[in-house]
Amino acid sequence: MVLLWALFLALLAGAHAELPGCKIRVTSAALDLVKQEGLRFLEQELETITIPDVYGAKGHFYYNISDVRVTQLHLISSELHFQPDQDLLLNISNASLGLHFRRQLLYWFLYDGGYINASAEGVSIRTGLQLSQDSSGRIKVSNVSCEASVSKMNMAFGGTFRRMYNFFSTFITSGMRFLLNQQICPVLYHAGTVLLNSLLDTVPVRSSVDDLVGIDYSLLKDPVVSNGNLDMEFRGAFFPLKEDNWSLPNRAVEPQLEDDERMVYVAFSEFFFDSAMESYFQAGALQLTLVGDKVPSDLDMLLRATYFGSIVLLSPTVINSPLKLKLEATSPPRCTIKPSGTTISITASVTITLAPPMLPEVELSKMIMEGRLSAKLTLRGKALRVKLDLRRFQIYSNQSALESLALIPLQAPLKTLLQIGVMPLLNERTWRGVQIPLPEGINFVREVVTNHAGFVTVGADLHFAKGLREVIDKNRPADVAASHVPPPSAAAA
Repeated sequence: MVLLWALFLALLAGAHAELPGCKIRVTSAALDLVKQEGLRFLEQELETITIPDVYGAKGHFYYNISDVRVTQLHLISSELHFQPDQDLLLNISNASLGLHFRRQLLYWFLYDGGYINASAEGVSIRTGLQLSQDSSGRIKVSNVSCEASVSKMNMAFGGTFRRMYNFFSTFITSGMRFLLNQQICPVLYHAGTVLLNSLLDTVPVRSSVDDLVGIDYSLLKDPVVSNGNLDMEFRGAFFPLKEDNWSLPNRAVEPQLEDDERMVYVAFSEFFFDSAMESYFQAGALQLTLVGDKVPSDLDMLLRATYFGSIVLLSPTVINSPLKLKLEATSPPRCTIKPSGTTISITASVTITLAPPMLPEVELSKMIMEGRLSAKLTLRGKALRVKLDLRRFQIYSNQSALESLALIPLQAPLKTLLQIGVMPLLNERTWRGVQIPLPEGINFVREVVTNHAGFVTVGADLHFAKGLREVIDKNRPADVAASHVPPPSAAAA
């Protein structure tokens, strides 16, 4: 009985789970590119290591090693891969660090000083990044594991006191190796939990698209990592800015990602586009009014001729009034995605009136317009763009079939008006696009769009338009407290 009740609760929770409108998959094909940029960033971070001075005395000999800094990282073997329990794991083995420091030696009244280069050999680093969603739905580095070790130090002393330095080299090198071991993991922890999170802060979560609508890219759950992919599920829903708490139920087909040949795949369901059109409809943007000179002259003449019988019976002060044409969606448009293509269906009212100055408008006709638009999706940089084309158009009267027959001569001119006057306005907005949830400095290239039943996928490769260092320095947060820095790894100790 308990088992059946638990099963019922699980099914109930699954039935109420929110479906994603957008999914993103990062495949192992992207890891080589990420590793190249990441190792460049890691080298720059390791150069920030600060090693305390190493000093001591033996008898009448006093030595001091100061101003130690890391100059470069030499990599022989490195590997970046997905791992289910660690999310993202970086292994560096048999690497070396170049060091530069100041040496000082005092023996009685004899003094020697100068700068010298050294190297830390056999450097091994194993660090893992664990990814999760925070309270706002943003992807974050929630934990960094680290193991680091340096097997030996090499220093080549020269000059008059070379033998004396060699005598103390065991103390010096062992001390510096111990201190270097202690510094690597705290630097990597800070780089992951602070600096990389400042990069992830540039991913849009809930932001405005324009003056009317915004988009919500909140993560619905923690990223899921397999041996070959990193999968993320986003809400992917638009909303009117004036109604911040507005939401639209997602009853669309859940998008599926099954390919892994390209670096990244993005999937959008019909809900993603429906929420956009619903939001613009709620914001009152899906309407257009043409008055006087804005109405094409040929169409103006045709409309006046069509409704001549009604116009001639009006007052002389109204007969020559400007013609007004108002198009307004009567319901939110709907998107249909099939393997053959993407279409948008829209129903609108067309109201034709005479608009005399300082007088009430006189309605000549009100008709229903149904249109079907084809939508071609492209991805440029980080922007999802749509180009619309009017494919089907018809007008009819909801009053009588006879009146619908009388509207047939208006069908071609009104379709031309839509193609010339309305579609360019729509495409101007849709071609600006909406940003995909990617960090700053990373773009899509070589995109391929594929339609499926109920959703569309875009496969692409990644390109670093900016380096990690450039983006992180731009968004670098204030220094965190020392309590945020973990102790050195067990391997270092």
